[in-house]
Amino acid sequence: MDGRDWRKFLYPYEQSVDELKVKFKSLRTELKQLEDFSPIEFVTGRVKKVSSILEKARKLNVSMDHLETGIEDIAGIRVMCQFVEDIERVVELIHERQDMDVVYEKDYVNNNKPSGYRSYHVIVEYPVQTALGVKKVLAEIQIRTLAMNFWATIEHSLNYKYKEKLPKEVVTRLEKAAEAAFKLDEEMSSIREEIVDAQKDFATKSDLVYKVLSDIQVLFFYRRVKEAAAFQLRFNEIWEEEDYLSMWQLSEEIQQALSLAKGDQP
Repeated sequence: MDGRDWRKFLYPYEQSVDELKVKFKSLRTELKQLEDFSPIEFVTGRVKKVSSILEKARKLNVSMDHLETGIEDIAGIRVMCQFVEDIERVVELIHERQDMDVVYEKDYVNNNKPSGYRSYHVIVEYPVQTALGVKKVLAEIQIRTLAMNFWATIEHSLNYKYKEKLPKEVVTRLEKAAEAAFKLDEEMSSIREEIVDAQKDFATKSDLVYKVLSDIQVLFFYRRVKEAAAFQLRFNEIWEEEDYLSMWQLSEEIQQALSLAKGDQP
């Protein structure tokens, strides 16, 4: 130990994780609005615990004076994708950004580790605005599919339990599980178009239902109680029958009623 103030040391990393999570989540929302589909399913992030930093420094023979450059994953972001093809798209999006610089990459998707681990790692240099000025920190962005993440989470737990000295039988089973996860990703890719279309259809119907119910509430706000109540009853019937064509027609009628209600306002 060098007696450093770990709280102060970790603060820029904590800030970078918070900011990067917000940026990738915002990117996901923007892509869904622009393209009706986002390669980003969800985003998580974490800052390494002090004990993990010290353990990795010991393992990599990194001195305490070089932690900031010798350990690139003190700040970690994980971007989850539905399909393997989406990983490449996310990497492209990272390269296009002006608010971070790519330092180097590790492709464990096409070149998986012997254990079966698959993921794509991008090490970036990210500028954090602190009270003392701009501080650039290294952050590791892991991009992987849901299947890859499930396998990696299990492997991490087992390595923690066995202190990274896994019994041969466990290693063999993990290898088989990794192969099964890889085949699952292949199967999902083979029906990607059908899955994406189904998800878009579901999202469109959900948005329609939300709009109808919201507009009915606006009618109540304009004190068109009888009209709003009648529309609510029709919505309930249509909802039970799952008749989305009638739902579209209902939405148009409500829009017309809203236009009249707004026009009557002083």
